[in-house]
Amino acid sequence: MDALLIGISLLDIWVHVEADDPERRAVAVLAAAALSLRRHLPLVAFLCALPATLVSDAVFATLAALYALASLSRSRVLLVVCALMFAACDITWWMWPSPAFADFSDPSDLITVTYSLATAAAPVFLGQLVQARRELSLRLAEISQAREHGRELLAQSVLAKERAQLAREMHDVVSHQVSLIAVRAGALQVGSREPMAQEAAATIRRLSVQTLEELRHMVSVLRAAGSRPTELTPQPSLADLQRLVDTSGIETELHTDLPDALPATIQRAVYRTVQEALTNVRKHAPGAKAAIRIRLAEGTVRAAVTNTAPTRPALLLPGAHHGLAGLRQRAELLGGTVIAGPAPDGGYELHLCLPLQQTR
Repeated sequence: MDALLIGISLLDIWVHVEADDPERRAVAVLAAAALSLRRHLPLVAFLCALPATLVSDAVFATLAALYALASLSRSRVLLVVCALMFAACDITWWMWPSPAFADFSDPSDLITVTYSLATAAAPVFLGQLVQARRELSLRLAEISQAREHGRELLAQSVLAKERAQLAREMHDVVSHQVSLIAVRAGALQVGSREPMAQEAAATIRRLSVQTLEELRHMVSVLRAAGSRPTELTPQPSLADLQRLVDTSGIETELHTDLPDALPATIQRAVYRTVQEALTNVRKHAPGAKAAIRIRLAEGTVRAAVTNTAPTRPALLLPGAHHGLAGLRQRAELLGGTVIAGPAPDGGYELHLCLPLQQTR
């Protein structure tokens, strides 16, 4: 592009500058050569090309330098001054020692002045338009990058929610079953008199404990910042409570009068609370009896799980204390609370309160 502009400028010089006028031709050639500086030093290029407009009619190089300056400069005052300088040089014919100036009283000279001002304004406006287009393209690129970044953040947020939900479901479901296997294996190991059965029970118990430990590490990796989760399917309901109690391996009394038409989120919260409570009884209070009482009173679902003091030493099973924290988070999402702590008789009790109005 620089070579093309310089070539057109030289052609302009060849057309408008006489060959027998070396001084004017030298100034015009200097203006054409100054176009090589238009990208890095546009103001210097314009100032070097301006004298050619004053001494000759070869004005292409000066206009090209003015356009380059307008497309790169943000100073409106500088551009106005440069345009006026070009117009002043264009309407002045330099003849030493008596330069000829335009006569503003002559209507024909007024037309010449108007033409010169329009000629000076054209490259300025065009350069500013190109600059605005370039900046708009940059802004659009930045907006596209920002949108892409926003989509990445949204994907990461969704992934974090899924990981948190997966961690909670793994803890609620898998640890419940594996801890039950460990408890039953421990009881079999103690009660059996056959060496092979005791060895098999010991192996099962050891593998169950190892599985719980690995599960604890996996849950720690998967847990993320809490937010409203998307429940996985299929999910348990109140109809599954009796089966949960029957397979828990704990002597348990279940008393409930909840209707079947409760919201699914309430039913899942009650089920997970009872499940976690029974898991903790097996792990921390072997030989204890449990009582589960669930009722609906004044628009609030209340569930209480209590157990007596343990009658045997507790098994050393791994735990990360995510169970109660997950129950509290689930209850808070539904506008309720979970309170847990030791009972006066040496046992433990857990209370869940969930208002129905917050879930509809």
